[in-house]
Amino acid sequence: MDYVNKAYRRSMRPAGFAGFNCKYKETDLYVAVDEKSFVPELVKTVEKRILYYRFILEEYIRRDRDFQITHKPYLLPPTAPLLARAMAKAGNMAGTGPMAAVAGAFAEFIGRDLLQFADEVIVENGGDIFLAVKEKAKILVFAGESPLSNRLALELKPQENGFGVCTSSGTVGHSFSYGRADAVVIVSPSAILADAVATAAANLVQTSADLQKAVDFARNIEGITGVLAIKDDKIAAWGDIKLVRV
Repeated sequence: MDYVNKAYRRSMRPAGFAGFNCKYKETDLYVAVDEKSFVPELVKTVEKRILYYRFILEEYIRRDRDFQITHKPYLLPPTAPLLARAMAKAGNMAGTGPMAAVAGAFAEFIGRDLLQFADEVIVENGGDIFLAVKEKAKILVFAGESPLSNRLALELKPQENGFGVCTSSGTVGHSFSYGRADAVVIVSPSAILADAVATAAANLVQTSADLQKAVDFARNIEGITGVLAIKDDKIAAWGDIKLVRV
């Protein structure tokens, strides 16, 4: 499966949903809404929201370069934009820099915006997903060269206010990682927090012997409801998740 070129999105078309892609610079979203809510104008709406949030973030980074480059917790003034403050808060909880949460933040902020127009929404941003759905969701786990890749799925119950499912890997994709996990998947009511914690937990994995350490780290962060960590042919898991074979 070609993770970098988003070939996995061919499997992300749930029945009863209409889906489309929106891309601008590094932001590359797959969006799906329930079919009865879909109108072509939603594509333009997503494009405008991408531009809006990118402008906010880029303008803030222009004034505060350390926000973008630090890999450590970072305090922001209350005058900073909400998007930047949400990213920094998640990073502080996870022990990472704010940019560890950027993909989850875009997925969640845009997903919640879309709930003004649609009853059910899925926004995926490079393996980080915000879901507001009414039925159980089954999410295929891609874990690079692991023999478990594409053979397991997470079956997750819907949550009233939506939730996030975010993945970090030290062996797949372009995102920076200190670790060598094939996949660490985090579930949380906040996709922003899930993204930052996925990064931090994946940083802890060098070998399969580290999987439980990564799971224990993530489970002890308030707001995390599920964890799955994969390295080679080994897994460790915890929380309100159900693993199913595919």
